[in-house]
Amino acid sequence: MYTIIRPAEGSLSVRRSRFLGYVWPVETCSDVHRELRELSGRYHDARHVAHAFRLHKTGEERAHDDGEPPGTAGTAMLQLLCGEDLWNVAVAVVRYFGGVKLGVGNLARAYREATRVALEQAGRRRLVPMTRAVVEAPQDLLGAVFAEIGRRGLRVVGQRVAERAEVDLVVPEEELETLRRALAPWAQIRREED
Repeated sequence: MYTIIRPAEGSLSVRRSRFLGYVWPVETCSDVHRELRELSGRYHDARHVAHAFRLHKTGEERAHDDGEPPGTAGTAMLQLLCGEDLWNVAVAVVRYFGGVKLGVGNLARAYREATRVALEQAGRRRLVPMTRAVVEAPQDLLGAVFAEIGRRGLRVVGQRVAERAEVDLVVPEEELETLRRALAPWAQIRREED
């Protein structure tokens, strides 16, 4: 499972049509639509702005062909994202029609290739799914809790101190059970509900 390192773009010309590919990291549908609005505004004179995206947290995958023949634009881009096992990424390809019809097969290949060119510029890294967790501990044991958190390099995003202290963390999902066992002598840990 992978994601991209940075936003990127790439372009391609096929039989006088220009294809401008854009990729960017996303966490939510709002992230996707915000950038799509910006691209649609910037390229208001383009014939098509097709897109696709995948979100790991919800498992959501969507594609939109934006007026191209069904399955040739957004669907072709989504198939590439799935084939590369890329998550938390959105892609849009802006097409300027060059006056020559490409045919369904060539059109799908052009959209897929414009996506591939942009993805090559974006780089990729392993996607580590994260979760938020809350550690509860008596105040006098917070030193031991923070020592363990520090050893693991975890990010503290908040804390509250009352009768018992609560520390909010961002933890790789795969490490949550290991952390739970490590903190068991001093504290309890639970996954924070969204």
